[in-house]
Amino acid sequence: MADTVAGANPDPHVSGPSLVGGDPNRRDFIHIAAGVAAAGLAGGLAWPFIDQMNPAGDTLAMASIEFDLSKVVEGQQVVVKWRGKPLFVRYRTPKEIEEAIKDDHADLRDPQTDESRHKPGKAQYLILIGVCTHLGCVPNFGGGDYGGWLCPCHGSVYDTSGRIRKGPAPLNLAVPDYAFLSDSKIKVG
Repeated sequence: MADTVAGANPDPHVSGPSLVGGDPNRRDFIHIAAGVAAAGLAGGLAWPFIDQMNPAGDTLAMASIEFDLSKVVEGQQVVVKWRGKPLFVRYRTPKEIEEAIKDDHADLRDPQTDESRHKPGKAQYLILIGVCTHLGCVPNFGGGDYGGWLCPCHGSVYDTSGRIRKGPAPLNLAVPDYAFLSDSKIKVG
């Protein structure tokens, strides 16, 4: 009796009892390699679409600014443009600081202490986003009953710490994220 099947042409490269299926390890490698190549191709095609969502260079440049506080004298306020909004940099007098601390426990609509609105040891420098929290107008310094800011549009009154005291504004003037780079230089943003 013969050991071979009539018409069969055995492949010497195929091992094991199956003559049709091939080596499972080799087949798995081909599937994995094809999957990795497809994932790489998909990532390469998707990258330009993902990358275009990053902010432009001019936008990143506006994200933070540095300001030299030595340009501001006691009792003065400088307005700097930051992210398209006015930024109030105020060098407060000892009287303004004293008034703000005195009002820490007053009946405030948006309660915050004066200490929480400036950096420790730097109470004289108050950095605020100069946009009224009511409808986005720009308040003027020196108006109102509390010696701070007055919004000319609808009459919101802020104290010397930028806290809302009267009028329709619901919140205090916002304090941006900032840090002291030196005794006389800050970085906002």
